[in-house]
Amino acid sequence: MNKSLGNLEVYRLAVGLADKGWDIYTSLPKTLQFSIGDQFIRAVDSIGANIAEGYGRFHYKDKINFYYHARGSLWECKHWCMLLYRRELIDKSIYDSLLQTLESCGRKLNALIQTTGRRTVPNDQ
Repeated sequence: MNKSLGNLEVYRLAVGLADKGWDIYTSLPKTLQFSIGDQFIRAVDSIGANIAEGYGRFHYKDKINFYYHARGSLWECKHWCMLLYRRELIDKSIYDSLLQTLESCGRKLNALIQTTGRRTVPNDQ
């Protein structure tokens, strides 16, 4: 892993979410792993994957585009978490913990998008 990428707190949060997501996925009955489980794990894994891909891009517009994809995956993950909770597949404490981490990750991702965009604006504007 690129040491600089690993220093990004938003990326570390996303990896932690993916780990928690994997724990939830593997605890689901096999019949649910192939439906809601697949959708959930793809969304949660996609957050960190898109941050990593954006981080590795050279041009700021490419970077921001992948960060936007990560933000979309984050919102999709919120949706799947809500459904997992409503369908009583995870308990409230797990749901609350996931939601809290997703909210924190979302704030940090928005800050990363803003910071990346600001670094590209010429000084005279």
